[in-house]
Amino acid sequence: MPRTAALAFALAAAALTPASTLRAQSPTADPADVRSIEDIVRVSYEVISGPPGTPRQWRRDSTLYAPGAMFHALHQDAQGQVKVTSMTPEEYRRRTDQGFVKNGLIEYEIGSRVERFGNVAQVRSVYATRRTENGPLLARGINYFQLYWDGSRWWIAGMVWEDERPDNPIPADWITAK
Repeated sequence: MPRTAALAFALAAAALTPASTLRAQSPTADPADVRSIEDIVRVSYEVISGPPGTPRQWRRDSTLYAPGAMFHALHQDAQGQVKVTSMTPEEYRRRTDQGFVKNGLIEYEIGSRVERFGNVAQVRSVYATRRTENGPLLARGINYFQLYWDGSRWWIAGMVWEDERPDNPIPADWITAK
């Protein structure tokens, strides 16, 4: 059985709520935020960024993600073991809001590569993080976005990210001048 047919069969058998119903419960996205891959990735950085004391754009953020979207943040513990923290976009908002508002966070893209096949895409987005616009660089890393086009807009289906470390530097040719 083709995977598409198998998925349709599994969804019907599980009697899941259709994604269109779940989307109807979410706030409506600004069409300019989700019309292209580049737009939705740019907006994903804009909504979490701001100087100390600035509330984040969480309502706008909630319009970017498909139902069931998941985040996976990777890091190494003190023993060098890879650890992953998995969360929904809403769990991420709850975990980070207070610290972002108190301390500030400016995260922006410094390089990217888009791979697209039909209605699915993956973006390798290299980011840099500061507390304020001109503050010292705190970290760099890689976000991998998984996206799909539903015929009228792009949705982020999930993200996986990891910060750069001395033993795991970002390749220089992945960074573009900005």
